[in-house]
Amino acid sequence: MTARAGTMRLACMFSSILLFGAAGLLLFISLQDPTELAPRQLPGIKFSIRPQQPYNDVPPGSSQDGDSKAPTEKVPGDLSSRAPRDFHLPVPDQPQAHLNTGARPRPRPRQRRRRLLIKKMPPAAAVPANGSVGAFARPAPWAPDGHWVTMHRSQQERKRVMREACAKYRASSSRRAVTPRHVSRIFVEDRHRVLYCEVPKAGCSNWKRVLMVLAGLASSTADIPHNTVHYGGALKRLDTFDRQGILHRLSTYTKMLFVREPFERLVSAFRDKFEHPNSYYHPVFGKAILARYRANASREALRTGSGVRFPEFVQYLLDVHRPVGMDIHWDHVSRLCSPCLIDYDFVGKFESMEDDANFFLSLIRAPRNLTFPRFKDRHSQEARTTAQIARQYFTQLSALQRQRTYDFYYMDYLVFNYSKPFADLY
Repeated sequence: MTARAGTMRLACMFSSILLFGAAGLLLFISLQDPTELAPRQLPGIKFSIRPQQPYNDVPPGSSQDGDSKAPTEKVPGDLSSRAPRDFHLPVPDQPQAHLNTGARPRPRPRQRRRRLLIKKMPPAAAVPANGSVGAFARPAPWAPDGHWVTMHRSQQERKRVMREACAKYRASSSRRAVTPRHVSRIFVEDRHRVLYCEVPKAGCSNWKRVLMVLAGLASSTADIPHNTVHYGGALKRLDTFDRQGILHRLSTYTKMLFVREPFERLVSAFRDKFEHPNSYYHPVFGKAILARYRANASREALRTGSGVRFPEFVQYLLDVHRPVGMDIHWDHVSRLCSPCLIDYDFVGKFESMEDDANFFLSLIRAPRNLTFPRFKDRHSQEARTTAQIARQYFTQLSALQRQRTYDFYYMDYLVFNYSKPFADLY
């Protein structure tokens, strides 16, 4: 019995040792990092239980983990910040893999996918979803690259000045809602998705001709007479659409306007409307101006409204109690086009009309054979109003009248960065 009991004790002890050993081994395995049990990985590559798919196998518009969301790269919406076709977008520097254990990990699959999208973009910047001029088009044959870059920078500067002036003097405008009145002077060209704000005496007749050719309503700008341009009703105004149509076009079309030095524009309007026979402006404006501001006006002058002088016209303009209302030909551009409320993509100037206009046409990819017309729409035998001619008219005014006229157009001078036309203005 004694020998048998000893044998059983030994067996029990041996079994206990085996159990404790097995338990210890299991405890050791559970505390061990599983990554250390796997084969050694190359530095910088994250270990994964299942093999990764190659990035090239990911279909466009799909993410690495199988969802079907498109990439959310945001395209700039501002003209001044968009890259031209022949300019390459900067590519973020890719981290280099090092063979030391302290190397930075490679980008996660989603990040790498986004970087590959940027690298694979064509030289032309992507056109934004809103359809406006999101990327400058390839320069037209008439524009050497250096000149094209200069035009691009000029647009950036004009928009910067306009934004800063509006932020300083019309900050409340940006918070106002757009109404049909604000867009009543804007014409719509749907084929090329263009909105043009009409500024009279700043090339508006020829711009309407260009829009009609772009819309397929005429084959050449030279074939469109003046009355068809202004009274034919071929072009739609933005205020004829419902609110949804207005807001959609404002947010997706390319918005542009052309402006002119305010004093020159005023003199140009006066010469056109009052120094030539006119069946509307003479009886409507001329008669009222002569009756109010000319002492001892003749019966003939009061009957026809002809012969208004420039100082009399300026008196009418500056009178807060005008005998007849304002007219678009001499109203402020700030009121006609609301540049502090509507974010225009392109700001052209009458003084550089040919270059600005043809640059804009290249941006919207207009037909190569379409250029801005040079001909004078009315009174073609008469010289265009220049700075020198405008100065001759303004010398007929007193210093106080010149100052008040400058004050009248002050926001136009400020927003569109025109210099003071007379040294004594303040």
